[in-house]
Amino acid sequence: MTFACDLPVNSQGRFYHIDCRPGDLAPYVLACANPGRAHLIADFLQESELKGKNREYVVYTGTYKGIPVSVMGTGIGAPAAAIAIVEAAQCQPNATFIRVGTCGALQPGIGLGDLILTDECIREEHTTEHYAHPDLVVRAHPDVLGALETAVEELRLLHHTGTTCTTSDFYAGQARRIDGFPLRDPNKIERLRSLGVLNFEMEMSVFLTLAAVSSYELKAGGVTAVLCNRIDGSWSDSEDFEVRCVKAALKAVEILYATHGA
Repeated sequence: MTFACDLPVNSQGRFYHIDCRPGDLAPYVLACANPGRAHLIADFLQESELKGKNREYVVYTGTYKGIPVSVMGTGIGAPAAAIAIVEAAQCQPNATFIRVGTCGALQPGIGLGDLILTDECIREEHTTEHYAHPDLVVRAHPDVLGALETAVEELRLLHHTGTTCTTSDFYAGQARRIDGFPLRDPNKIERLRSLGVLNFEMEMSVFLTLAAVSSYELKAGGVTAVLCNRIDGSWSDSEDFEVRCVKAALKAVEILYATHGA
């Protein structure tokens, strides 16, 4: 038996944080940190309906070309994402999560607006250590990664596939030198670059880890658009980059649905 304090619900019987109940989420869930991006993705859906909205969390469910799809905004960072995934899985225990986000590139030659498909994650967010041993190597589910690779090729989007470093902090955690605050690992970018790591971001490893260790039939993968390159210092927050990411994820959903169904 699950006690109320272990898995709390609100006065409407909805899970406490994401404000949803079983049946509110579709089998395919596009997840993003930014609630504003969740609204953007929801605009691509037909019959989109707001299912839950609380704090930084927002959930829409609709269809895309007849396929049931949900969009979930989790807020920034690994702790918020973990809460969202755990509660979302209670609503949809067979969910396929595709993280749709933004990132910073760590290799020369990766351009602004390029897409990064995560194959493996370095887990520097510490949140997932509550669910799995720190030494566990986590990878995107092969079905999800394969669908994303096919999608970006069919859409002719510039992309790179490889290892992502998920961090718990945007500034010192990603070796940004900011006046007034110490930096404990000033050589971090060079170290990760030399290992072939493609990018920094703040949620991907949570999706991959929780899907891997869950007793539910969860799958996870993700695609992020490059907003900055930490090697050459370039930066742009063009919404066009996010749209590329969304189109790739939705195309991947089409591919997954055609192969595996709902």
